[in-house]
Amino acid sequence: MIKKLVVVFIAVFAIKSYAQEGTASPYSFYGIGSLKFKGTVENRSMGGLSIYTDSIHLNLRNPASYGSANLAVYGNENRPVTFSVAGSHSRLKLKSDSGEDNLKSSTFDYISMALPLGRLGVGIGLIPYTSVGYKLETRNNDMSLNERFRGEGGVNRTYLSAGYYINKNFSVGVDLNYNFGNILNNTIVFDYDTNDNTLLQYQSRETNRSDLTGVSLNFGLTYQTMITDNLELKSGFTYTPETSLKSKNKRAFSSIIFNPETGQELLVDTIDADLAASGLDETDFILPAKYSFGAGIGQPRIWFVGAEYTFQNTKDFKNELYGDAGVDYSNSSTIALGGFFIPKYNSFSSYYKRVVYRAGLRYESSGLNINNTSIDEFGISFGVGLPVGADFFSNANLGIEYGKRGTTNNNLIQENFLNFSLSLSLNDRWFQKKRYD
Repeated sequence: MIKKLVVVFIAVFAIKSYAQEGTASPYSFYGIGSLKFKGTVENRSMGGLSIYTDSIHLNLRNPASYGSANLAVYGNENRPVTFSVAGSHSRLKLKSDSGEDNLKSSTFDYISMALPLGRLGVGIGLIPYTSVGYKLETRNNDMSLNERFRGEGGVNRTYLSAGYYINKNFSVGVDLNYNFGNILNNTIVFDYDTNDNTLLQYQSRETNRSDLTGVSLNFGLTYQTMITDNLELKSGFTYTPETSLKSKNKRAFSSIIFNPETGQELLVDTIDADLAASGLDETDFILPAKYSFGAGIGQPRIWFVGAEYTFQNTKDFKNELYGDAGVDYSNSSTIALGGFFIPKYNSFSSYYKRVVYRAGLRYESSGLNINNTSIDEFGISFGVGLPVGADFFSNANLGIEYGKRGTTNNNLIQENFLNFSLSLSLNDRWFQKKRYD
């Protein structure tokens, strides 16, 4: 039954992810799109907190988590193979000084697997890294169309991770990521008849496409220790060095017939621009260095609470193909607080006592500054982990997050978002020593 659920789950979100953009945020216009949260539904339900690690849950943000202790229930011989897949659905309410709009999007979030190999643990998977999906229009004082912007695509990551369990206190790890994807956008600046100010039938459209590839690394360290008989300290640190993505670019100018009633664009002819002449046929997107650290305390298998700080050096980010696009960057940072509670993880009498209850909140300064205004984000989240199957290890995780991004000041857009997340985290024992009487 579990295998059937997994197949259905993957199929549904695969269809959704290809049928719709992974975001509807107008702020995905900038850079290489909106950064997707790199973490599990469990992390996301705790405000994005990723410092808690154990042997039965994936932690996609810290590769050191793959090197963890074996389980006593397995005779301390090994730990389970873990498989996880997730997707999410978002509802956005966009507000500006001139009006409001409601949008929604569904997306595949990740598919991942962790394999224990003694003290070493290996992880593989696929994660969306950024997402582009905007449809924007600007209007003149008389409410006639001025500009139209459309964008779609994003960058994905496939990764190979390794974590090594040094001792009961320390684990270290590294992610090797291959980034790939494309971003497509187009712009129309509408022209009008100067005599009667009517919209011309023929308009010009600029289309840009960037195909991006590149390799990046992420290093991780975890430390844990019992500080009393009942209290455990857990901490984590990650560091991602600066790297770059190679972008192969194309630009075309098209003549179109525009229907103002339906918004339909009928292509007439197209001319390809010579980007090589200006050195823009191949450019580099610099992915700035990033690090995070955090710590928390809790009673093993009962409760945990912690805090985490993430910093990224986005100040020097540049987009050579599009120039500054009326934006500048500062360094970004995120503060996350969260935790979980399990009434009784091994209860046989009550299913609900084995449920994991999670909550958290986060505040993010994105580093994106438009019209001299910082685009900040706040979110509060809740979630549950529902036991699945006969063992105590597999679960279905449900999460919900409510928050706000941006502001209506200085002619900007404020997003009020509601995110729903669902994942299956399945564990199975593949490796078992043979015993003979």
